[in-house]
Amino acid sequence: MNGLEFLLSNNQNNHFYGVTVGIVTNNKDPERLGRIKVKFPWLSSEEESYWARIVTLMAGNDRGIYFLPEVDDEVLVAFEQGDMNFPYILGALWNGKDKPPITNEDGKNNQRVIKSRSGHKIVLDDTEENEQIIIQDKTGKNKIVINSQKNKMNIQVEKDLTIETKGKIILKSSDDDISIECKNLQITTQQNYQLEVGANCTIKAKAKYDLEAQSGLGIKCANGVKINDGSLEVM
Repeated sequence: MNGLEFLLSNNQNNHFYGVTVGIVTNNKDPERLGRIKVKFPWLSSEEESYWARIVTLMAGNDRGIYFLPEVDDEVLVAFEQGDMNFPYILGALWNGKDKPPITNEDGKNNQRVIKSRSGHKIVLDDTEENEQIIIQDKTGKNKIVINSQKNKMNIQVEKDLTIETKGKIILKSSDDDISIECKNLQITTQQNYQLEVGANCTIKAKAKYDLEAQSGLGIKCANGVKINDGSLEVM
């Protein structure tokens, strides 16, 4: 028996019609059904509700949108046919203590934000002529920015970026250039390496340039090979 039953008068018969505010006390559901418990400040500072199901945008077998409120979050609660034995969480509430992640100070309501406890966030920005989507971690140093106005995407990481696939990786720019800028560049293949260009190919080294092959080296040019170096030595 739940202690809340003793706090309600007999005339109410454990029923509460309408909605009320609750404070989350537990979000670790022993049956792993995504439920939470709350307390009702107007009724008791200690007693918890029964396990309450959460209303979400989508739910189904091993699918849906999974956002559990944190302990001490304020939520809005309703009861099935007024029966306090069957509470439902309609949504979470901001208040004077818990503020929203953005404030819409300009009144234009341009941003939609999902922000986690750690500070990870997704921003959908509808600012006119600067529409963009931002996915950013808590440090702000690792993020993906999709700029709809300029049709650009920027990926920024503080340290390593790894792309791994069991299939092909294709970098293709149909109308513009591809540029790689770095301190050192190393390319390692398990089998063949082929470099093919449609026009000129220039390789420059400000210091030493080594070309080495284990079995043989072939150089072929339709118009001959020209080497301009007075210190050339062939062994």
